[in-house]
Amino acid sequence: MLSTLTPKFVWQIFNDICKIPHPSHHEQMITKYIVDFANTHGIDCKLDKVGNILLSKPATKGMEECPSIALQAHMDMVPQKNEGTSHDFLTDPIQAYVDGEWVKAKGTTLGADNGVGLASALAVLIDPAVEHGPIEVLITVSEETGMHGAFGLQPNWLKSHYLINTDSEDEGEIFTGCAGGVDFTTTFAVTYAVMPEKHDCYMNISLKGLKGGHSGCDIHLGRGNAIKLMARFLAQYAQDISFRLADIKGGSLRNAIPREAFIEITLNKQDLPKLEAMVKQYQTILHNELGHVEPAIEITLSEVESNKVKRVLTTEHQNKIISWLNSAPNGVVRMSNQLHGVVETSLNLGIVSIEDNQLNVHFLIRSQVDSAKDAVVSTLISLSQLVNANYEISGGYSGWEPNLDSQLLKLAKDKYHEIFSQQAKIMVIHAGLECGLFKQSYPNMDMISIGPTIVSPHSPDEKVNIQSVYRYWELLIAILKSANHLK
Repeated sequence: MLSTLTPKFVWQIFNDICKIPHPSHHEQMITKYIVDFANTHGIDCKLDKVGNILLSKPATKGMEECPSIALQAHMDMVPQKNEGTSHDFLTDPIQAYVDGEWVKAKGTTLGADNGVGLASALAVLIDPAVEHGPIEVLITVSEETGMHGAFGLQPNWLKSHYLINTDSEDEGEIFTGCAGGVDFTTTFAVTYAVMPEKHDCYMNISLKGLKGGHSGCDIHLGRGNAIKLMARFLAQYAQDISFRLADIKGGSLRNAIPREAFIEITLNKQDLPKLEAMVKQYQTILHNELGHVEPAIEITLSEVESNKVKRVLTTEHQNKIISWLNSAPNGVVRMSNQLHGVVETSLNLGIVSIEDNQLNVHFLIRSQVDSAKDAVVSTLISLSQLVNANYEISGGYSGWEPNLDSQLLKLAKDKYHEIFSQQAKIMVIHAGLECGLFKQSYPNMDMISIGPTIVSPHSPDEKVNIQSVYRYWELLIAILKSANHLK
């Protein structure tokens, strides 16, 4: 059904993309598709040492004197699925379908982030109705897990002075700035003890049903973080019942708000009714606090055969883990004073796990202000030092500073008003766009970011609005057709 939608070439290519597995760091098949696409259509194609692809096409007739414009997208997608969904992101196609005004996927992320942007950039190269000056299409790798392609982009590879990033997610908004970010990982060794002799009951506690979402775009919406909610449960009830913690895990991506968290505990079977009452009480508390935002939140108990657990954490390390996770900051730190309604600084506690006798906790910190980002890092360092934990700071990048005098921005604003008789909103996004990193290699490049309306990216609820794709496409091709105004 996707291939019957308009604009035809965009949806046909996106339909192809959905059939090709392309999670971050597994982009071999989508790379082959793009290279074959270029060869089939006689488009110049280059790959750099990190796997980025650069496609180039001359101007259409009569537009040879226009300045070159680069269109940019990333080729990877976030692999998230609902519990109970049978899907292997390394082998299985995304099952995309039309549901009224939206395109969705069955039980998984859709990959509209940034698959629709990628499809639109490729469509420009083959749609005979599109008039344009010289075109470059830059397609980067592994954006979702640390912007590896953007970090590896070499100076002087692109010839264009203007660039349109296609990775924003609100049609009718033109983005001219974004947050910077940095990854923070805390680790500390844990020790185990033999399961107490009186503990004859082994339970799994699951906290599920949260919406999750993008840790930049959705961080201000008041959604629950499953890891934090589970840590709160442990901290609130740990003193009321004699249980021992055997395992804890939650989240899967540092840039996705965790939707699920799980713990495994042991206890005396006679204490099970008390535990059941605690779980029921906590469920009521969560529904009372978060029910209007998280109506499907659920915390459940299930029994596991006790012979499957051989050891539990020592009391010391159990208390350390509970206290540390419960006190760890998460969510919006500060709203912008300059941009109404825009988050300035936030952090997402994205992943927790115990592997190889080590607790691992992963955060992603975002901010429009580098010094504010550094302040959050300092807080996490202090918190880590309190428990003698190791920490690692990696993947740091500065934000993309707005340029309200941009020629490309002015052209996009004018064209949007001309086409739709509405004023586009000029925005700064709290998510991390690759434009900030491009500025390091191309400091004088004039950039904007546009895209269709995508709801709940980075979660299985992801969906893209069909009409917004059409409107985004109309704006994109109007900008390209009017590239002579950029001289």
